[in-house]
Amino acid sequence: MQEFRSNGKILLTGEYAVLDGAKSLALPTKKGQSLEVSENQSNFISWKSLDENRNTWFESDFRIENGDFIPLSKNQESLHKETARRLIEILQEAYQANPEAFSGKGYKILTKQDFNRKWGLGTSSTLINNIAQWLNIDAYKLLERTFGGSGYDIAAAQSELPITYQLTPNGPASFTADFDPPFKDQLFFVYLNRKQNSREAIAHYRNQPKNDIRGLVEKLSGITEQIIRTESLEQFKLLLKAHETLISKAINLPRIQTELFPEFTGLIKSLGGWGGDFILATGREPERKYFRKQGYDTIFEYSELIK
Repeated sequence: MQEFRSNGKILLTGEYAVLDGAKSLALPTKKGQSLEVSENQSNFISWKSLDENRNTWFESDFRIENGDFIPLSKNQESLHKETARRLIEILQEAYQANPEAFSGKGYKILTKQDFNRKWGLGTSSTLINNIAQWLNIDAYKLLERTFGGSGYDIAAAQSELPITYQLTPNGPASFTADFDPPFKDQLFFVYLNRKQNSREAIAHYRNQPKNDIRGLVEKLSGITEQIIRTESLEQFKLLLKAHETLISKAINLPRIQTELFPEFTGLIKSLGGWGGDFILATGREPERKYFRKQGYDTIFEYSELIK
């Protein structure tokens, strides 16, 4: 049996604009997804996916037939059908990249997640990276041909440390970032109880008027560099607020703090697609209690979630 593992991700800076070349700061998470593969000669793939509680949330068999993967499951639930469709799409692209891996072979595959797949920590990207590791193919190309996106989540999946990530004319550029804020005990993450569809978020960004993309990219890249260097919580908060203001204008949506938490005394930073998934908040226990009173119970300390 072979086993592969990939880290989840938090995009601290550069959301949306990472698609246009902004230097962004990505944080690999301690929570991720594993993929266990056992080879056989069945010419079938037997697939099972377990959630964070080790309960089966998806299960199906596929017959391998000349690059096609024919689902044999009789489960007709819409979630199951959509998951099977997406998985077939990934497997067919993987086949195109390495057909020899499926020639006369079958596999028993088990995936295990450490996080709730609604959280937006990278259910798709960790799967893509694990499959790419298994088949020894390019994870960035596999992502591009299936889900799309900038690829920062693949870079985070492969890293054990914070990274800067930037799309350049020569392709993705990912470098280890010396980011370990001395005030991290005053940083925490809150799940907003709303799953954000990353493809829809990207489409919304793309549909906005683009008056000064270069200016936005340069400003956000500069904020990323400053955030990595800052050792002051107050300066960190000022930089996050400036970042939020720039993105708010670019996507024509109000800041989450203004819209949902105007009385919050700390600073709130949206993460990923605005309006869903996690936010970063600053403060100590009183600020954490504020969110609990509002009904937000999924809260992680910075060091609890980030590698």
